[in-house]
Amino acid sequence: MTETELRIRVARSIAEVPASAWDACAHAPVLAPSSETSCLAPSLKAESLKVESEDGPPQLSTRGYPHNPFISHDFLFTLEASKSTGGATGWQPRHLIAEGSDGTILGVAPCYLKTHSRGEYVFDHGWAEAYEQAGGHYYPKLQVAVPFTPVTGPRLLVQPGPLADAVRGGLADALVEVTKQGDLSSAHVTFLTKSEWQLLGGRGFLQRTDQQFHWENAGYATFEDFLSALASRKRKAIRRERKEALGPGIEVHWLTGNDLTESVWDSFFEFYMETGSRKWGRPYLTREFFSLIGGKMPQQILLVMAKRAGRWIAGAINFIGAGTVFGRNWGAIEHHPFLHFELCYYQAIDYAIRHGLKRVEAGAQGEHKLARGYLPSTTYSAHYIGHPGLRRAVAEFLARERAYVEAAGEALAAAAPFRKDLVEQE
Repeated sequence: MTETELRIRVARSIAEVPASAWDACAHAPVLAPSSETSCLAPSLKAESLKVESEDGPPQLSTRGYPHNPFISHDFLFTLEASKSTGGATGWQPRHLIAEGSDGTILGVAPCYLKTHSRGEYVFDHGWAEAYEQAGGHYYPKLQVAVPFTPVTGPRLLVQPGPLADAVRGGLADALVEVTKQGDLSSAHVTFLTKSEWQLLGGRGFLQRTDQQFHWENAGYATFEDFLSALASRKRKAIRRERKEALGPGIEVHWLTGNDLTESVWDSFFEFYMETGSRKWGRPYLTREFFSLIGGKMPQQILLVMAKRAGRWIAGAINFIGAGTVFGRNWGAIEHHPFLHFELCYYQAIDYAIRHGLKRVEAGAQGEHKLARGYLPSTTYSAHYIGHPGLRRAVAEFLARERAYVEAAGEALAAAAPFRKDLVEQE
């Protein structure tokens, strides 16, 4: 592809891009996806990845939603339409759109002009402070991400076909050009795939890693089947936690589709605001976001809600896609021991097993998840920094940090809660 055959423009709203064109890029196969499943969990056999069977327990499937929900036009549009992004939020849409000579959209990237570093879950506050103290201006910066969503997925979204690699490379190069032309300090691509991380590293972006904790379905038939794969002490601890969490007359409900009424959203938003205000100071998502996303993606949302004495007291929102339960936000207006673990971790595992889903991703950080069957999984980010001095300092820091993350991941994996006899069989 020659330079004249590819035009890249900046869209200040995703509404400028037809949903069908965006999703044709977002839902295309990603470049050389890598497996991050730990070898210390019972492995998921390739032959078990089948559609559901009417006989016996469900087999692993994508439940009709094979794509990552967060990079869809519906999700990103809802963030803008609900004013969760844009306006005074510090997340100004600047989406990159790659077009062929005939105007056909060949690639897109969800991109934002940022005036702070909140809601990213890849922390560069120290870089910003150091640069500001040296007389530089770290903000605004460019961020390729799904706002407020620490979920790995493709970020350089391209139509499949013979031009895919060239378009992906064009989007990567455009990030640098937009940063330079806008006199921005830097461009950051967060929670991207490993293959994109390698691509950008080859183009001079600094490479960063971190850890999350994911649960993998090894073809379990029931939650008890999963527990039987754990060491005895861990198995007993989980049973005790679940019993205590639901002891004081608490009932758990799975709500999806038509169950997602405005009354339910009112209750969940109260939980979200109560817990989010204590944790972050100001929650990121508006009340309107939940109504709009419930209307656009009702079958891809699972609300796990707890009720006591006839009223909702706590809840966790999950999104379904790519064979995965993605746990996102939780909140409560009553405190009960282990209720957070029950709603966010154990109920998500139970749902995944019952519905033949292959993975649960329960959000950022959290070594406490390890004892509950969630294993370390590496996440990736890539960073272009214009100033040579800042770039050099960050590069040195990231080299040390990558070594630490790798060593920590190995140590955490060695402490996996699964029975050693099962691990040795793999």
